[in-house]
Order: sequence, then C-alpha cells, then structure tokens
Amino acid sequence: MNVIVSNSSDVPLYVQIKEQIKGAILKGELEDGELLPSIRNFANDVQVSVLTIRRVYEELEKEGFAVSQAGRGTFVSMGNLELLRDSKRRIIEQDLQKAVHNAKLFDIAKDDLYAMLDILYQED
Repeated sequence: MNVIVSNSSDVPLYVQIKEQIKGAILKGELEDGELLPSIRNFANDVQVSVLTIRRVYEELEKEGFAVSQAGRGTFVSMGNLELLRDSKRRIIEQDLQKAVHNAKLFDIAKDDLYAMLDILYQED
C-alpha cells in the first residue's frame, strides 16, 4: 500500500492517511479481510508517529472500514456494504457538484450537461 503524506497540507496527517486507505478499499485495491500493516511498521514506512497510525486505525474501525483483533492485527472490513456504497456515491456526488457548478458558471444547459455525461460514460 502506497501512502503519501504532506506536512505542508492543512489536512491533518491522520486524515490524509485514513482517506487514502479508504480510497484503496473503495477502489478494491485492499480486499475484505486483508491484514493492514502493523502500527509500528506502518508508522515507520510513512514516517509518522505510532499514535497517528493508531488514530487512523481507530477512525477506520469507527467508520466500519476496518476491524481489529487483539493479538492478530487490523483487517479491512467490508461488513457494512451499504456504508461502502454510500461512500462511493458521495465521492461521485462531490465531483458532479463541481460539474454542475461549472456548467451553471459557463451557462451550459442541463440537457447539454446530460449529453456530455452520456458521451463520457459510453467512452469507457
């Protein structure tokens, strides 16, 4: 798992790391039941405090993206599929909000926006 953090970002380190892990889960790069790196190893790899990684794992567990097992580690959890689906939808909704905003800004009609979306969707 390749996680990149920026010390110059306004976003806290734990949030940067957590969002990248969630993104990997949503994209299928991390699979259900997959063991996440140990807190110590992950902290060394990313060059952050073990407390930061502990917080990341705790947040992921609260949000339903991970489950910790004492003595075994922290594992990817896709037990709450509806939560995963909702997270994916929110990502798309955010991008669509930007597109709608720009379309209104550039005076592009809704029908034209639909046509663009239809073409782009068919291209892949």
